[in-house]
Amino acid sequence: MQSLTNSYDLLKFLKEQNFIKKKPTYWWPSSNDFEILVGAILTQNTKWINVEKSLENLKKLNYLTLENLANSDIIILTNAIAPSGFKNQKAKRLKLLCKNIIHEFGSFEYFQKSVSSSWLLAQKGIGQETKDAIMCYACHQDYMVVDKYTARLLKRFNYEFDTYDDIQTWLVYGINENFDKIKKLYGYEISLNEVYCRFHGKIVEFMKRNPKD
Repeated sequence: MQSLTNSYDLLKFLKEQNFIKKKPTYWWPSSNDFEILVGAILTQNTKWINVEKSLENLKKLNYLTLENLANSDIIILTNAIAPSGFKNQKAKRLKLLCKNIIHEFGSFEYFQKSVSSSWLLAQKGIGQETKDAIMCYACHQDYMVVDKYTARLLKRFNYEFDTYDDIQTWLVYGINENFDKIKKLYGYEISLNEVYCRFHGKIVEFMKRNPKD
């Protein structure tokens, strides 16, 4: 592997691989923002292919709206998301999250604009990675997602960090310090949120195709 001086070098390296050229703008494979939020919960401790099965079941039930999921039958919901594993736990947490969003924000659209990291972290079953995935992909805010692929890829470049926050800080600093270069690299007026989305997506796609050193 080539050497890196910062996360911009990593982004440039990954962009040259052309892995997500034909993917959706924000990479995450869902049809709408609320579906992304649901998927971020369901994908915990499972493969995305299993999440897709659960989402398809929810679509058939017309459960993929904030109000319908909040008012869903817990038994039907549990059975629908069974392919994603931990069905009882995830069903309860999804339903509670939706109820809390309605109680606190009134609508999903207002939630997207107004939610804070601390509010999401206070919700049962939401840790740092899930929180950042929701903030970045579902709410289109400027958050860089860190996952197991990120840490493993950085280790290949001889970068090792102690915590999630340390990795995120390193990634964010290189992007912000070189944002003018990144806009030139893409050749169009790209938002910081889109950079974070695509950067994380490139990391995931690269590691899926290159699982071993």
